Amino acid sequence: MNVEKSMCASSGLASRWDRLDWSRHERQVRRLQARIVKATQEGRWGRVKSLQWLLTHSFSGRALAVDRVTSNQGAKTPGVDGATWQMPETRYRAIGSLRRRGYQPQPLRRVFIPKSNGKLRPLGIPTIKDRAMQALYLLALEPIAETTGDPNSYGFRKARSTADAIQQCFCTLSHLDDSAEWVFEGDIKGCFDNISHEWMLTHIPTDTEVLRKWLQAGFVDKRTWFATEAGTPQGGIISPTLANLTLDGLEQLLNRHFGLRRVPGGKRFNPRVHLIRYADDFVITGRSRELLENEVRPLVERFLNERGLQLSPEKTKITHIREGFDFLGQNVRKHRERLLVIPAHKNVHAFLERIRTILHQNKMSAQEPLIRHLSLVIRGWANYHRHVAAKDTFSKVDYRIFESLWYWAKYRHPNKTPGWIAKRYWQQIGPRFWEFAVDAHDSRDGRPFKLRLARAAAVPIRRHVKIRSGANPFDPKWRTYFEERALLKARGLNPRGGGKRETL
Repeated sequence: MNVEKSMCASSGLASRWDRLDWSRHERQVRRLQARIVKATQEGRWGRVKSLQWLLTHSFSGRALAVDRVTSNQGAKTPGVDGATWQMPETRYRAIGSLRRRGYQPQPLRRVFIPKSNGKLRPLGIPTIKDRAMQALYLLALEPIAETTGDPNSYGFRKARSTADAIQQCFCTLSHLDDSAEWVFEGDIKGCFDNISHEWMLTHIPTDTEVLRKWLQAGFVDKRTWFATEAGTPQGGIISPTLANLTLDGLEQLLNRHFGLRRVPGGKRFNPRVHLIRYADDFVITGRSRELLENEVRPLVERFLNERGLQLSPEKTKITHIREGFDFLGQNVRKHRERLLVIPAHKNVHAFLERIRTILHQNKMSAQEPLIRHLSLVIRGWANYHRHVAAKDTFSKVDYRIFESLWYWAKYRHPNKTPGWIAKRYWQQIGPRFWEFAVDAHDSRDGRPFKLRLARAAAVPIRRHVKIRSGANPFDPKWRTYFEERALLKARGLNPRGGGKRETL
């Protein structure tokens, strides 16, 4: 009898989860977030705190938080407790467990992932319940972060991307007559690991007690608990927003110190100091090396020191625009009075190494799954670079991939002639003779077709229209703007930037 009751209860909870009206819950959360934005703009922080309390205690907010952590890529990754919320009845029951009273987060599970320089990056994986609590409080914190954030900060923000940051670099540095010629390349040393807890607890506009518990939860590595004295763990849902809020204000500080100046004679002088930031990577432009070295850098260092941070000596440098600099996988430089943005050499090299690694790991794989795997990687890389002057790079990359495929085929058939290998793996499709392709069948209707390897050069170059710097996805005033951008993007067209060209 007890087993039957338990099964009926589980079935009832599962049906309740499946019957949730997600559209209604999203509308209720958006309404509260819009009110938070308005109160923030008016400086009514008591009102902001009350609205945050309403959102974090609402059923809609808790339901959306559970849905987010159980439907993303890390949904099946457990924390130290080994728990995951996979079943509908478990998810519905979890909604009621997200309560502030008596809440105590568990330590993070420490894992390490390789970085591009060969070092290991530590990640902290919270339990599924702690991730859901972070997602809940993020719903109430993100509207404030978007309202008060630096206009030219593009990392870990809704509707913003690396393409926006690169386009802002182009807008800032492409003027023929009066643009900055020197660039301060900044990189913060261990940003997520070193942010001052006291600074965050004093300045982050969220529930201080809950934030303190997250920051002091510690982590477990090899069954040993370690305390966390500083930083916000990489791997937490709310951590990127906390880092953004910590670094916000730098652009306003630079604008106050390096706006239009009066020089002897009454003329105005513009030092052309502009910040473009993506997470903890940023560049600052300036008229001269001395300006960036003697005035901008000390100001940035003082700003970071207040937050427990410092610049990385290895990655921070000052570069002339004609020498060029790498930023977010692109190389930006001026050549013959023209600003040129192309895929960075390091990025191209890393991509080709990834292709070679895939081929090495699939020496004896069939051609069809190999083509499908490689095509996803090639399209993803080419789509990332499709907004810059990458056509020549795409063609060179395709040739290098062809060479790697030829070595892969020769390894499989060392005793066969080049003609036999070419006929076995390459086909003529239309006017193209050397298509790495295979005869395959459609999984839906079983019809035969030619499955060919994707080519980077087939991806069209399309100029990206940067998002308006002041656009706020939580502000109802900007709703039409974001809807139009999303519609045009879905149709494969360039979204509009918002009308007039932005002044720098």
